[in-house]
Amino acid sequence: MRNFVYHSPKNLSDAIDAVTESGGDILAGGTTVIDLMKIGVREPSALVDITGLTDLEGHEIGADSLRFGALARMALVADDPDLVTAAPALTESLWKAASPQLRNVARLGGNILQRTRCPYFRDTAYAQCNKRDPGSGCAALDGGVTSHHAILGGSSACVAMYPGDWAQALIAFDAAVHTHGPGGRRTIPFADLHVLPGDTPDVETILKSGEIVTGITVPVVPALKASHYLKARDRESYAFASASAAVGVEMDGDTVRDVRIALGGVATTPWRARAAEDSLKGKPLTEETAREAGRIAFADASELEGSAYKIKLGADVVAGALMTAKSRAPGGK
Repeated sequence: MRNFVYHSPKNLSDAIDAVTESGGDILAGGTTVIDLMKIGVREPSALVDITGLTDLEGHEIGADSLRFGALARMALVADDPDLVTAAPALTESLWKAASPQLRNVARLGGNILQRTRCPYFRDTAYAQCNKRDPGSGCAALDGGVTSHHAILGGSSACVAMYPGDWAQALIAFDAAVHTHGPGGRRTIPFADLHVLPGDTPDVETILKSGEIVTGITVPVVPALKASHYLKARDRESYAFASASAAVGVEMDGDTVRDVRIALGGVATTPWRARAAEDSLKGKPLTEETAREAGRIAFADASELEGSAYKIKLGADVVAGALMTAKSRAPGGK
């Protein structure tokens, strides 16, 4: 780890100035940036520690929307009993994301911006990684091990998987991200925040230089209460997803009025499965239709040598999550 300048701004304006002027990285929980600095993947000239900006902490359950500060701790949000009832997919995705120690440190704003766990990105012994060193190639696609790589949204330059859990629940329920930067404030639909790798895998979001995430809002809809986050992983104890699904349903008797399906562990960005949603709207939700929705969710998957298993696994996860969500809907069984 090389030397760097440390800034501890007292307000948001000072934080924006420090990030803009130094070109450094933002430090919140530090569970990603410090790791990457230790292994030599990131060598920022400065760290701007925003943990003192207490205005960015906390969360609120409103009648029309849920509001989360960017510095709200994962643990406090995941363990809120009112939120467990109002939005189970949100709390389950946080609870299943990391150990208690990490959840007590990690912040929500940093969680949605975490970097990939692709081993070729995180191990600088591998020279080929277009995400870490643009134009160098992709070791995964050049004969590498691909069992934990993306089968949706990849390109000829990168198939690194987006690793987060909470993001799937956010994209499923039309969340918005609020930011403040040199150009002022703006609100970004969560679905627009992350970008596909294309030819520039090193560009992961549409955030501008000096722009800081300040909060996240989620509209309250009936499907949010009847929701579920299901995660399949190599081991039960806080591993990254091999496949996951954040889903929610609103039922009109036996018929699906609204359904939300987002996929994790299988794509280069948080992934909304809209074709799968469309296959269910206006129809009964049964084991058969849930499994068909799962198959549709992966119809466009591009399997790699080591990742073909994710197609069937992912479809099963979608189906299982849908049936659990149905059981949480009024009159569901």
